[in-house]
Amino acid sequence: MKIPRLVASAVCAVSLSAAAITAATTPAYASTTNYVALGDSYSSGNGAGSYDGSSCERSSNAYASKWAAAHSPASFSFVACSGARTADVRNNQLSALNSGTTLASITIGGNDAGFADVMQTCVLSSDSTCVSAVNNAENTMRTTLPGSLSSLYDAMRAKAPSARFVVLDYPHLYIITSFCIGLSNTKRNALNAAADVLDGVISTAASNAGFTFADVRNQFKGHELCSGDNWLNSVTWPIGDSYHPTALGQSSGYLPAFTSAAGAALAHSHAKDS
Repeated sequence: MKIPRLVASAVCAVSLSAAAITAATTPAYASTTNYVALGDSYSSGNGAGSYDGSSCERSSNAYASKWAAAHSPASFSFVACSGARTADVRNNQLSALNSGTTLASITIGGNDAGFADVMQTCVLSSDSTCVSAVNNAENTMRTTLPGSLSSLYDAMRAKAPSARFVVLDYPHLYIITSFCIGLSNTKRNALNAAADVLDGVISTAASNAGFTFADVRNQFKGHELCSGDNWLNSVTWPIGDSYHPTALGQSSGYLPAFTSAAGAALAHSHAKDS
């Protein structure tokens, strides 16, 4: 999701752990997989650095790139784009899918709910104004987003009828503590609650479509903003990186969640075809 303009040993241990999970949960036949990575900035890797130079801010540190680098699929098409909404995926990304696609991943829905505007409001305005913006976004999540997701998922399936689809959600932004400068806990609680509403809508839509759902909230638990071991950017520069996973958030948060879900999805497909 795109925001408008406005030690070392622990990291090593976490990285090694993530690598072990990746190796243990991905089947050998991943090398025959034709993989397409769709979605918004949480999939493109906005916030993780090492971008490809395009306006989509695709990063070599994104979970999709990391998975492809580790498992050498038969093909890898990385079309996720910062700022994408469901309509953008349908209009600009689905051409990457075809009858030969066997695995696809996606994060989508946050921009449909107005993530960037909500974050700008909560950073710059009062508690009550922030909560009102969050409530409006939650209403959109409950009323409009389900139909948008259903339509998109149907289109994805039509383009790639043999693929296994993994839908990932969004982490909580904050751990709630009194010892952290910045937004008030009223705002932080409201934003975390909105993430739960959004993730619930995404989970239900994925289940209805027969897609695999991967929940990243537990992966990020203890590494939210204000945790002291953040896997998310706070307000930073470039401003578009703000409130997105860092490189470590991608490799230790999203990557293990996707790897586990992709391994299960591919195993199911392989067993079905055997």
